[in-house]
Amino acid sequence: MSNTPNYQSYPPPFRPPANQNLVAGGAETGAPTLDPPTTVEGEDGVPVIDFERLTEHDDGGEEKITAACREWGLFRLVNHGVPEMLLRQMLDRTEQMFSMSFEEKQAVSGDGMSYFWGTPAVAPSGAALPTNGSSLHWMEGINVPLSRVSLHHYEDETLESFRLLKTHHNSKLYLGRHRNPASIPIPSCHLDHTTAAAEEEEEEMDDRRQPPPPWGIGAHTDSSLLSILHQDLVGGLQAYHNNNQNQQCWVDVRPIPNTLIVIVGDMMQAISDDKYVSAKHRVKVKGERERISMGYFVFPEEEAVIESSRYTPFTYAEFRAQVHRELKTAGSKILGLRAFKRESPFLA
Repeated sequence: MSNTPNYQSYPPPFRPPANQNLVAGGAETGAPTLDPPTTVEGEDGVPVIDFERLTEHDDGGEEKITAACREWGLFRLVNHGVPEMLLRQMLDRTEQMFSMSFEEKQAVSGDGMSYFWGTPAVAPSGAALPTNGSSLHWMEGINVPLSRVSLHHYEDETLESFRLLKTHHNSKLYLGRHRNPASIPIPSCHLDHTTAAAEEEEEEMDDRRQPPPPWGIGAHTDSSLLSILHQDLVGGLQAYHNNNQNQQCWVDVRPIPNTLIVIVGDMMQAISDDKYVSAKHRVKVKGERERISMGYFVFPEEEAVIESSRYTPFTYAEFRAQVHRELKTAGSKILGLRAFKRESPFLA
């Protein structure tokens, strides 16, 4: 990856003035405001789960996952079964995709994949959601609905190579297939509801690029059941967590080769009766290099009903519509799940 970002491949609002030092991090005007961390721990302390041992009925494995989902809302997965060479190839192809001209990327749209920028939120179609103008995020992404990626072909060599690798990657990333997503144990009292939601799931991948500092993505939770993240070695992902002194702080989630980060989403928190926490996280790019990441997201089917003792029954479509309204008016997820809490004043 080049040390000097190719700013001409970025959307026009992201490009620095011609007389500005590109290597030093680009333009600062209009960068999203990120609240500073109270503390950023030197050792990230993120729980580590060995998937290979877990599938071999490792004693205590499920308890470790349960603790990680309760206390962190995320964990680092090792020995996950996705070939390291495939992950490297995917990062390389993703970088090639983002290095295409802005106009070429804008032309990438349809059922196979779609390009978006300025917001991490996308509609079911893959198009970027309109948000409050003051909340522009300095990032761009490629959205790939995995159920449809194998049905489309591209004449452009870069696009077709990217599509073929995505198809192969999808066949290897079997976490959550024919099993509870990423083997996360769900409290037995709501196993039936969880299974109903997860079996009607939709899967997609988002590849994202953030320019060098001070760019990033503000604090948020994912709307998914779960998200599985692979990031390059630039770093910048941070999770909000209680430290050993019971103080809330932002913790750097260190990039470690050949590992994946599994993140609990809002829907998993709801169906676990809030026993698991949807991880609050953000991205603050460091150093002088752009950051590339690949995210695999598992969502309930649009009309799947989410049932929980803590929440009034709602469909995922209703939740998505609630979040979309908040993004359009306020620029971020304000209430999210809280809008569906039982006895919530926000319920009609």
